[in-house]
Amino acid sequence: MLTHRLISTIALVTITILALFYNPFFILLILLLTFGGLYEFFSLVEKKGVPVYKYFGTIVGLIIPLSIFYRFELTKGWELLFIVIGLISLFVLQIVKKDNSQALFSISATIFGILYISWLFSFMVKIRLLPHGAALLGALIFITKVTDIGAYLIGTRFGKHILLPKISPKKSIEGSIGGLFFAVLAALASKSFLPDIAVFSYINLIFIGFSLGIVTHLGDLSESLIKRDCLAKDSSYVFPGIGGVMDLIDSLLFTAPVFYFYIYRVLSQ
Repeated sequence: MLTHRLISTIALVTITILALFYNPFFILLILLLTFGGLYEFFSLVEKKGVPVYKYFGTIVGLIIPLSIFYRFELTKGWELLFIVIGLISLFVLQIVKKDNSQALFSISATIFGILYISWLFSFMVKIRLLPHGAALLGALIFITKVTDIGAYLIGTRFGKHILLPKISPKKSIEGSIGGLFFAVLAALASKSFLPDIAVFSYINLIFIGFSLGIVTHLGDLSESLIKRDCLAKDSSYVFPGIGGVMDLIDSLLFTAPVFYFYIYRVLSQ
């Protein structure tokens, strides 16, 4: 398992570096991961017995990051308009459907999948479009993944006290603490390639690292909650030793928007 995880990690690191510096490859990778995440999420929900509009949800989900990347805006608040149109469209699809026995669950699950996978992950694109976007996105991915790796290594070696047994019996308190320590170290190490501005002082980087470390754990636990509810161990087995696309991006779904709003707020002052 450790060997498979290592091979997958090396391959993913190489792909990520290429994506950070080559825009066409970046948006292609974002679209592929968004598609994979939506497919896995809708598949998990269907296994639970809830019908979803997976084709409609996937199309809408792919349009969101694509439109952000190409800066397509119908109105100033186009994202809200887009969500409203999508919700109305789902109601229309449900109205003309013969079986309306699970209408509320179908619509809710489809909308949730779009927001959870596509909208949250699209903040990766928003970060990339900021000044120094490649460095910022690289720091985000680096901190998030080092947190995951640190939690895994410390938890595997020293984990004795289960964090939340009802949600994830393999995650330990020791692993979580170790992950936070690694997150701070990764944030401090990121200073070597981040822009030399006040927001990335050592004190601020410690705060960023600790905050993203906590959010990383929340993202991981949230996906574990979804999988446990759907009686699934992994979302799929696309990446040997890691799992599926959702297992790969679960932490980033939470850290990307948090990091974006923090950086955007600071840089806009």
